[in-house]
Amino acid sequence: MSSPVDGYAHPVLLSFLSRSSEERPLSLPRIALIHATPVAIEPVVEAFRADWPDADIFNILDDSLAPDLAIARTLEPEMIERFLVLGRYARSTGADGILFTCSAFGTAIEAVARELTSIPVLKPNEAMFEEALATGLTVGLVATFRPSLPSMEAEFIDMRKSTGGSAEMISACAPDALAMLHAGDGPDHDRLIAEAASTLDDAGVIALAQFSMARARDAVEAATGKPVLTSPASAVRKLKRALGAA
Repeated sequence: MSSPVDGYAHPVLLSFLSRSSEERPLSLPRIALIHATPVAIEPVVEAFRADWPDADIFNILDDSLAPDLAIARTLEPEMIERFLVLGRYARSTGADGILFTCSAFGTAIEAVARELTSIPVLKPNEAMFEEALATGLTVGLVATFRPSLPSMEAEFIDMRKSTGGSAEMISACAPDALAMLHAGDGPDHDRLIAEAASTLDDAGVIALAQFSMARARDAVEAATGKPVLTSPASAVRKLKRALGAA
């Protein structure tokens, strides 16, 4: 459906997956989850169910974002404005926090965070990178959406500088895995990610870049014998702390 925000009509799909309005206590923190692909929804919902089942979560999906970025190849002002619109919409619903699950849009998400200073606005991987940096180990980043790697590597370097850390990052990509997942082939999706992770011999910890990759955690751990971090689990822990629920 189209939801006009500040005079701008933008297509969003709202899916309330926590409680009905009649069941929802007003005291619970309300978290908006904003997605660029439907395959990111289930992993983060599952992470909330596992670690913060009382949170009031809802989903906003615009699955035109990733294809449009792939065509443009850069975050143009129009794309950043689209993210600002999504952030304003989420805030207008009473959201106490916003988590973006689309990992290729760092600059656009930072613009939302600068505008909505009264609530936490998380980039998809910032919590995972914080946890990875805290280990002091070389971080092996595995992605399935190749355009996300440059912005994520830059984000990691910026975070490392700001925290005074020394951990290095190496990366690998399993681009065919995402197509497998879209086709409903979860096991092959997980296998391809595990194979890519296995090439990162120098990594001490593995970080799975896309939210949709969280389902491959066990396969990657079994294939590499290394600890594995996922974006959804790390993000839920950070939001929980930020909103005083930890």
